[in-house]
Amino acid sequence: MNTAVPAPRVIAVVGPTAAGKSDLGVALAQHLGGEVINADSMQLYRGMDIGTAKLTLEERQGVPHRLLDIWDVTRAASVAEYQQLARAEIDRLLAEGRTPVLVGGSGLYVRGAIDALDFPGTDPEVRARLEAELAEHGSGALHARLAAADPRAAQVILAGNGRRIVRALEVIEITGRPFTANLPGHEAVYDTLQIGVDVERPELDERIARRVDRMWEAGLVDEVRRLEGEGLREGRTASRALGYQQVLAQLAGECTEQEARDETVRATKRFARRQDSWFRRDPRVHWLSGAADHRAELPERALTLLERPVTA
Repeated sequence: MNTAVPAPRVIAVVGPTAAGKSDLGVALAQHLGGEVINADSMQLYRGMDIGTAKLTLEERQGVPHRLLDIWDVTRAASVAEYQQLARAEIDRLLAEGRTPVLVGGSGLYVRGAIDALDFPGTDPEVRARLEAELAEHGSGALHARLAAADPRAAQVILAGNGRRIVRALEVIEITGRPFTANLPGHEAVYDTLQIGVDVERPELDERIARRVDRMWEAGLVDEVRRLEGEGLREGRTASRALGYQQVLAQLAGECTEQEARDETVRATKRFARRQDSWFRRDPRVHWLSGAADHRAELPERALTLLERPVTA
């Protein structure tokens, strides 16, 4: 590798699940003397290790990883809180003359950390009323209401995603503006190089299937059973995580273990496609191949991008 270390700037390693982001983030942080800042919304939760493919201490190779294991599984995710935490870590590292390496596939979390984006607050009464309507009428009815109020939001939020539909309607009611008026633009708050790890669909699908197999072999069912005792089933966000949702259904007798496993593979493939679509919409992302025959040279190719005057 090139031994010249560029001036510190923020690096964001993004892309779909199973593409190889975590390993690249470690390699870049090692080379640049930086630290990894987690931008995977589910890796924020304590104890959710196997199903989120959280790197082990050995795999982190001595590189400090920030914003892992900070929330209990009963806590609802907050992008606004994550934004504050991530920017505090970024600012600390930049002040020390070190490189923050943001790594993750949660698109809104990445954008919240590095882009000019304000998150509207929440109103407990409005939220409770909308959640009651969701329970009574289902997500389809609320999605139809969202389509009338903000057609663009209805296009990007799936009709079955009740949690996000409720949030969009809450923001519209609180702010009096369309939910999409609050979606991130491309105005950066840091000098950022965004590196997308690209893997062709057939290879990525195969990686996802193998990863799910490894998760089951590593004891995902036992992990979910243990977390269920810590309140996972009641956690509004954590209980919907890929793999965890399916195993919870299995433990409740709603499906067989094989069905839970198969559905985890299918759901993860669908999720990877949505991740890819999200990051493809951002013209600032520099895509590099993470295919098996390019993996060894990926860190070197990523470092060459740092030598260019790239500004997000």
